[in-house]
Amino acid sequence: MKVSEGFSPAGPDPDDGRRGNIGHLLAGVRLVFNNPVTRASLRLASRTVRVKYGDGTVKEAPLIYHALSRFVGEQIVECPLYARFLIPIIDKTIEFGIRMLHGDVEDARKSISDPAIRRGVALVMKGLGLYGVTVPQKMPAPFLIVWNFTNMCNLRCIHCYQRAGAPTPDELTLEEKLRVVDELDRAGVASIALSGGEPTIHPHFHAVLKAIASRGIHAAVATNGWVFANINELEKAKEEGLKYVEVSIDSASPEKHDKFRGVPGSWERAVKALENAVKLGMDHGMAVTITKMNIDEVKELLDLAEDIGVKRVIFFNFVPTGRGLENVWLDLDPVEREKFLRSIYQEMKRRPGLQIVSTAPQYGRVALQVSGGQEVAPTHFAVSGDPIVRAVAEFVGGCGAGRIYAAIQPNGDVSPCVFLPVVVGNLRKQSFWDIWTKTPLFNDLRDRDKLKGYCRVCPYRNICGGCRARAYGYYGDPLAPDPGCIYNFKEWQQLASKAPRVRVVNAKETSGRE
Repeated sequence: MKVSEGFSPAGPDPDDGRRGNIGHLLAGVRLVFNNPVTRASLRLASRTVRVKYGDGTVKEAPLIYHALSRFVGEQIVECPLYARFLIPIIDKTIEFGIRMLHGDVEDARKSISDPAIRRGVALVMKGLGLYGVTVPQKMPAPFLIVWNFTNMCNLRCIHCYQRAGAPTPDELTLEEKLRVVDELDRAGVASIALSGGEPTIHPHFHAVLKAIASRGIHAAVATNGWVFANINELEKAKEEGLKYVEVSIDSASPEKHDKFRGVPGSWERAVKALENAVKLGMDHGMAVTITKMNIDEVKELLDLAEDIGVKRVIFFNFVPTGRGLENVWLDLDPVEREKFLRSIYQEMKRRPGLQIVSTAPQYGRVALQVSGGQEVAPTHFAVSGDPIVRAVAEFVGGCGAGRIYAAIQPNGDVSPCVFLPVVVGNLRKQSFWDIWTKTPLFNDLRDRDKLKGYCRVCPYRNICGGCRARAYGYYGDPLAPDPGCIYNFKEWQQLASKAPRVRVVNAKETSGRE
């Protein structure tokens, strides 16, 4: 049912501006574990152990996760002897790093009170133990899996990367889907976002959602909001463990949105779904794919978000893939994108109650430049204040395709990103762990020296790296330059001269297509 322009790799968001937020915690962890002795302790602490907690539960997880659980105040009553020795050392080392950055330790504890966030921080620490500090940081498993749960959908959006509509005949069975959840759990994945198609209308949705949540994995869904316009449906999903709901809205105008989506009434139901998420106190976001059709509506869209009570707006990059290949005229040119990114950064300053981010990796660089080096918005969260700005920006590293997230298709195919349709393996034939660790393309995407053109030498490559999906969409090469960046304007002009569809479309032309 959902039009599926994608999912923001936001995951659980503890960054509320406090001095002990997740940005400070990550920076502190990188700082103090960047030496041979502490790295050795992390390698040892990467072992999976069974631990019994004060509430009687027994959890099997990396020792690092248990150390973080103790750090937030959970009582450990039984564990192996070496774990009992290492856990307090790790906790004291983390506390030392936070204090070195003038952070608040108690706020840091609160920021990882959610088990899913602890899974994410544990991944960072495991990566530091295995690889040391790298720029961007190499990870032993992805933070986020975006799972195109089904191709089933009742809308027909002109920008749909999935060409969603009817379910595919080779879709994973429920038994296979539950096995995939188990594999991702054992790999240490922190967050799984169910996308599509429209996942909420699929008969397996609730069973898989409960399986994800029961393992302490952050459960999210990207939806067009049709089902969740019924508050009872959203409340049921919340009770089953849904933590984050992201609803797509393409225009502040109901008529324009519905035309874009192909189904009358879709705007009204999307808005209602967001209102319901606000009413239920759920973490949520309004997703907007920015195109020629709505580039002049940014303020109106943000006004709409504030009227609803939305706390986060995510502006998605248009990527020429799926149905978007037939509508490349929707794409912004590099000048338009640069102006847009600068404008939403300024809007975020003017609207302190609204978090505004973009999946365009250039947004991290723009925020850094506009703020004079004081802030960065690396698509996942915004952080401010030296010295954590650079540390977190370089940790995230801009485009995360094949680095900090990956995608799964309805039939079990794995790719670096839902927008980058290069199949690197299939979960019916290979384990996720083998695909993640052994795929040549994934390893290439983790090495910025493999990039081509200006993206390879750009001084901001470690906080941006260009959108690898856009590079593939325009050049058929995921390591090619991202033609959407202002620094690659010449590449865009060359593309425009060769392909008439890739051209600047003025406002008059755009309005004529509506």
